[in-house]
Amino acid sequence: MALLRRNLTDKDLDFIIETVAPEVTDKLKLKQILMEDAQFRAEFLSDERIFNRVIGEKEVFLKISPALFFEILLRKALKDLKGQGYTWEKEANMSIPVFDISEVLEFLDNEEHIAYLADMLASFTRVENYTVYLKIGNGIWRKVHFNDMDIQSLMSFCEMVDEDRRLGLYKRIADICLFILGLFPDWAERNYRYPVSKEVRPSIFGQPRISPEEYEREGKKFYKLAATHKYVRDTVWEEIFWDLHENFQKAKKPLNFIADNYLRYTRQNIFM
Repeated sequence: MALLRRNLTDKDLDFIIETVAPEVTDKLKLKQILMEDAQFRAEFLSDERIFNRVIGEKEVFLKISPALFFEILLRKALKDLKGQGYTWEKEANMSIPVFDISEVLEFLDNEEHIAYLADMLASFTRVENYTVYLKIGNGIWRKVHFNDMDIQSLMSFCEMVDEDRRLGLYKRIADICLFILGLFPDWAERNYRYPVSKEVRPSIFGQPRISPEEYEREGKKFYKLAATHKYVRDTVWEEIFWDLHENFQKAKKPLNFIADNYLRYTRQNIFM
């Protein structure tokens, strides 16, 4: 698989070096190595000092990019999960141990997967609203509003455009499903059914509630649609989308671990 590379900003590089190697005199040379040598960079970003700093820093996104922040958390999760005997699967109000830790580690111990997940999580630190005009007839245009965190509006918009324009929508819809089940699984359950009676909550403005099970089905479905889109054929993206389609549960588990262990009290502030 060709490497899916993500460039570090100069601010990112300064932060990494001053945290992990402040004694280095030739910082330009070290920056070049960090940019070009993936294994060397992974070792730097797995250093305990950089994790402790990003978790302890206030206004951390003023100092580093969101993608770097999440890459550091993913690498910390990879290290910490190696000491676990199992993962936890959340069902309703219960957490059940699942002995799939080796499969989850195999999925996460992959540079392309870490890069993809880091960029995906970073994309949710800022939600955008869009207004577009679609031609629906001779001289007739329709104004369409959608929000890139609203799965139902994205699905509706997807049906309005031709296949050539759907790849980004397929990806975003699938990413939303993985993000919600990974970072906010408790919200997905509470938003769908009442905690005591387990009855499904009523629809909102005519839109039916989405169950955690439906989020998973739709996530797998839209990653598959992205994987089979003609614009990613024979590229690294095709392989990554297939990986996510086939290993949706394995991709979700490290995000659950991050949410429970590193971002339990800060998730709401980060993703607003």
